[in-house]
Amino acid sequence: MKNYDVIVIGAGAAGLIAAGRAGELGAKVLILEKMERAGRKLLITGKGRCNITNQATIAEYQKHIHPNGRLLKHAFSQFFNKDIVALLESQGVETVLERGDRIFPVSDKAADVVNALVNRTSKFDVEIEYHARVEEILTSNQAVTGVRILKNGTKTDYFAPNVIFCTGGCSYPATGSSGDGYRLAKNVGHTTTTILPALVPIETEGSTAPDLQGLSLKNVNAIIWIAGKKQKEEFGEMLFTHFGVSGPIILTLSRFIVQEFNNKKNIELSIDLKPALDDMQLDSRLQRDLNEHGKKQIDNIFKLWLPGKLIDVFMQLANIDGEKLCNQITAAERKKIRVLMKDFRLKVSGYRSFKEAIITSGGINTAEIDFKTMESKIIKNLYFAGEVIDLDADTGGFNLQIAWSTAYLAAQSCVNKMNSLIEKQ
Repeated sequence: MKNYDVIVIGAGAAGLIAAGRAGELGAKVLILEKMERAGRKLLITGKGRCNITNQATIAEYQKHIHPNGRLLKHAFSQFFNKDIVALLESQGVETVLERGDRIFPVSDKAADVVNALVNRTSKFDVEIEYHARVEEILTSNQAVTGVRILKNGTKTDYFAPNVIFCTGGCSYPATGSSGDGYRLAKNVGHTTTTILPALVPIETEGSTAPDLQGLSLKNVNAIIWIAGKKQKEEFGEMLFTHFGVSGPIILTLSRFIVQEFNNKKNIELSIDLKPALDDMQLDSRLQRDLNEHGKKQIDNIFKLWLPGKLIDVFMQLANIDGEKLCNQITAAERKKIRVLMKDFRLKVSGYRSFKEAIITSGGINTAEIDFKTMESKIIKNLYFAGEVIDLDADTGGFNLQIAWSTAYLAAQSCVNKMNSLIEKQ
């Protein structure tokens, strides 16, 4: 029989932190990972750079986490952004603070973060078994007793009084996060909320986005409109693609867009290309430039207003003749230009799949988890951490911090509980 104190399912961000903390507290720990190596998804975070965390306060974090960031107040109080930075630096990974309060490794290599966390687990004699797919959670009298795995066609049982779910969600399934955790949890009585892609690129109708493919816009405002009402907006950078739009502000808005699209809502995305100017200020700017360059063709003056790649598409949408002289532009035409600059519309037609989603929206129902310990309220000594829970966040390092904090708390809770029971015996 193979017996352990703690079994951790998944060797991703949450799994490595959980195993390291449990090992640090003296537990005999086993990580079961179905892929061929640890941290597959962690390796591609932040475009391979790994946005480790964000320097924001706990109160600011809660605003970026959905659907209820307040649930993580205790987990953050136990292990937060300064703690993961200190832990990594103790393992030789120096960090740097960048714009948006985001923290990255100085090396710009996510592999350095993965290697540091794996090396830390080895210091505490944590065992990692690869190519080990967990098929079943073993229970008795509504308490965990171990897990059953499938490896090389053979099923094997591993026993432990504590199991920590760090299975990830459904995003980037090629890295191993293919939704196994939801199935395993359901089989022991848990429920999940609706599982959808989040932080995912958005598809749009028509040829506008494909015609602008590769164009990146900075300092613009993206606004979601549903049934003539403004719903949400984000300021920053976005990107046009062959299928629609992506980039930081689109990814942040995507969680809401995906949910509303699945509710059969008609969604339009409006881009304010000149958010620093109100309508009157923009109109004054247009009049001034048109007057100063009255004898020049309008297509030459557009270079003062818009990125080159956007000009032809913009003039077609505004139905402006590019050869027309500036002093021949009518007030009605000037209004068309101004309105389109402030309200460049795209109709949402869908969203990309989990293969392109950074994170998963939905997961294990938070009402079934004790957030003081991360323990299941249904099965004793079963704990949850990371993306498998129905908590997700905006871009900027927030999602990884959820994984670090919940995993640390889960490991600490289960080992302390186990040691307390031993002392009583």
